[in-house]
Amino acid sequence: MSGIDWIVLFATLFIIVAYGIYKSRGTENIDGYLLGNKSFPWYSVTLSVMATQASAITFLSAPGLAFSSGMAFVQFYFGLPLAMIVLCITFVPIFHKLKVYTAYEFLEKRFDLKTRALTAFLFLVQRGLSTGITIYAPSIILSTILDIDTTYTTLFIGGLVISYTVYGGTKAVSYTQMLQMTVIFSGLLIAGILVVKLLPESVGFGKALQIAGKMGRTNAIDFSFDWNNQYTVWSGLIGGFFLQLSYFGTDQSQVGRYLTGSSIGQSRLGLLMNGLVKIPMQFLILLIGVLVFTFYQYHQPPVFFNSYELGKLEKSAYGKDLEKIKTDYSNAFVEKQAEINRLELALDAEDETAINTQRTILEAADKKTKAIRQQAVDLMKKNDPEAETNDNNYVFLSFVTRYLPQGLIGLLIAIIFLASMGSTASALNSLASTTVVDIYKRLINQNASDEKYLSVSRWVTIIWGFLSILMALYASKMGNLLEAVNILGSLFYGTILGIFVVAFYLKKIGGSATFIAAIITEVIVFSCWMMDIMAFLWLNVVGCVLVVLIAMILQGFQKKALEKPAF
Repeated sequence: MSGIDWIVLFATLFIIVAYGIYKSRGTENIDGYLLGNKSFPWYSVTLSVMATQASAITFLSAPGLAFSSGMAFVQFYFGLPLAMIVLCITFVPIFHKLKVYTAYEFLEKRFDLKTRALTAFLFLVQRGLSTGITIYAPSIILSTILDIDTTYTTLFIGGLVISYTVYGGTKAVSYTQMLQMTVIFSGLLIAGILVVKLLPESVGFGKALQIAGKMGRTNAIDFSFDWNNQYTVWSGLIGGFFLQLSYFGTDQSQVGRYLTGSSIGQSRLGLLMNGLVKIPMQFLILLIGVLVFTFYQYHQPPVFFNSYELGKLEKSAYGKDLEKIKTDYSNAFVEKQAEINRLELALDAEDETAINTQRTILEAADKKTKAIRQQAVDLMKKNDPEAETNDNNYVFLSFVTRYLPQGLIGLLIAIIFLASMGSTASALNSLASTTVVDIYKRLINQNASDEKYLSVSRWVTIIWGFLSILMALYASKMGNLLEAVNILGSLFYGTILGIFVVAFYLKKIGGSATFIAAIITEVIVFSCWMMDIMAFLWLNVVGCVLVVLIAMILQGFQKKALEKPAF
């Protein structure tokens, strides 16, 4: 990056962090630290909720996912608006009325302590692991820019976020997220416009989409019903609905965001606006990835997008072998580009026969370039069995650093940092609140002062931060980060949602039946995932439905409700 980019990057980060710290000064009790004294308007709730969900993973992995496989991932969010409506009707008023710090406090009031503790534990495991992935995402950026191993950049990013979150609590998180999302929306719009301007003069926005479409990258909608197809309309509407309902309704990282609303109405309006804006936002991010794909049909992409791993191979004993692969790759690209030009002519002439012929030829050319890329990957594994051989997360970053003008590079990289800071800070804040409120305050020390709980909250934030960093160091083995974090969530969210569904709607089922049902369901969900029985979105449906059914069956065998256990 140029000096201007570094200035833009650090100036953007400094201004936003300083603003958040300034606005969060004077936090002296646990209510202010964990819930911001419930003082935020609806637009702050909306931006905070979106910033929590839109981590650096979104801006790194989503364009890479669209680049490699198309826009089908947008269907993942189709169930979101429906989930927001259910949340506004059911979850929000109950949580506000009970004046809870966490969603899991409600479960003890409805069931018993063991059910509350189990649900909190499932959340802590899931969110603790997922937070590691969100820390790892921006470390990829520093690794690429500075050409050093991601281990060092992960430690740096993790330490930075921990320090920021420990000081400010949820006020610092919410105030910074307002500015973060403003910068993010502006930067994405500018990036999308510039990608189109960088295309050849003969290729405008419409033709770029046509070319990408003929090569299978604009497949946003799929109405087929296939249990093993990750992204369809039905998996998005049904599986996505259950996942989003569980995420926004039972995951403390999100519940904590809308509990900061100054009233039930402000929290509701914030969630509804999130449901309206999220799908267009995700569509835009994926669309940028598709446009980058078209751009690379006219400009030769690197044989491998992770420049750090490629650099290691270039300096190894296999450097000469890599040079031959690069030469073959360049020749294959020249041949492919000639076919792209013919496709462009066919599109101009609206010659469907020629278009279909070129589509078949380009599919073969695509397979050829992928086969050559695979040779480079195999060589990396041969040189270093521990090498990170999935470069999907580096596609957009590589494009930004190579082709965008000075200043904008710094801004876009700042966006990815800001997204990571927002989502990671929210996650650490929610992990701390759940640990302190549902574990420490309830089971260990029930009569401490507010100052003591505030101190413990800060220390717990530090501990969870370090645990998340350890997870982040493993994240490079998990493939596309966007899919990895959603798969991880799907292993737990269905079960957690099922517990809340029973709590809200099935008043005759007690805590013991629900507790046992949740344990049995979690075993089944993990078994389905290990045996690869279905696409991960359906695990959310299976988990929720099984908890409800098993709890009903177990309750049916009981002649009377079990008494609450003593512990």
